[in-house]
Amino acid sequence: MKKIGILFGKERSFPEAFIKRVNQIGGKEFQAEFVSIDKILQAKPLAYAVIIDRISQDVPFYRAAMKNAAITGTAVINNPFWWSADEKFFNNALAEKLGVPVPKTALIPSYDRPDDTSDASFSNLVYPLDWDSIFEYTGFPAYMKPFDGGGWKDVYKLNDKEDFFDKHSRSRQTVMMLQEEIIFDIYFRCYCIGGKYVRIMPYEPRNPFHLRYVANGPAADKKLLQTIEGYVLKLNRYLGYDFNTVEFAVRDGIPYAIDFCNPAPDADLASIGQENFEWVVETSARYAIERAKIQVEGQDNLSWGEYLKTAAAGLPLMEKTTVKNKKGQL
Repeated sequence: MKKIGILFGKERSFPEAFIKRVNQIGGKEFQAEFVSIDKILQAKPLAYAVIIDRISQDVPFYRAAMKNAAITGTAVINNPFWWSADEKFFNNALAEKLGVPVPKTALIPSYDRPDDTSDASFSNLVYPLDWDSIFEYTGFPAYMKPFDGGGWKDVYKLNDKEDFFDKHSRSRQTVMMLQEEIIFDIYFRCYCIGGKYVRIMPYEPRNPFHLRYVANGPAADKKLLQTIEGYVLKLNRYLGYDFNTVEFAVRDGIPYAIDFCNPAPDADLASIGQENFEWVVETSARYAIERAKIQVEGQDNLSWGEYLKTAAAGLPLMEKTTVKNKKGQL
């Protein structure tokens, strides 16, 4: 029998439902349980063929434990090595190279210096930065957010440069992004599991958290949904995530990828709703069993994205595609 584990924090509804579903459909060959750790010894395996990781982004001990599990043969979902290296600003740069529309985004140094640094540590940084060019590039209104953050923490809407300098002065040691505002007609949040299973959900980010998933939204254009699905699959194929969400703001018929670095996305019943919850539980349970079936003890069983594969082979990324709006205009 192969064991499938789930590593989690405060959440309860999804881990409990995931365990129950795997055990319902896994038979005697595959069984699931909450991950139990009483010690981590170097190069010693945990007793799991697959682990769904929902919390190591917040607990460094867990992140190190998942890397140790991975090198001893566990299929960790998501890949803890790539997850440690990835961040949102890189995601935007990759999307632009792949022809997926994204808001214009600039990287902003932290307001306060990192610990154990001095003025001399920044010999290569011009001060002041070319703020006029940066502001002209993104325009206002704009959003400022951490370059590797999540959960809508420390996200600011800025109306002008004075607003920017005020909010930036409060950002402490957090490296930020300044991003063009996309005033959207419709918005979607999309689950992607296994790099192949996609669920597109109407979403309203301006609502309170428990009301953001729109149960009975207006019907969307089929061609638009096909385009979004293609972008979701492309982004996750290149990033190598097994369990992720991608958000799109649609302006003038063009879906702009707003956020696609969510490797532990919200799956709580109270926030995503019953239908979405059922899809996530069923799809993730069946995918975990898929991965357990092909897992080989002592070998690398992680997912590695096409970006790393093409980079390692010295190959270029695929060419950009031209994106038109619903009127056929560039």
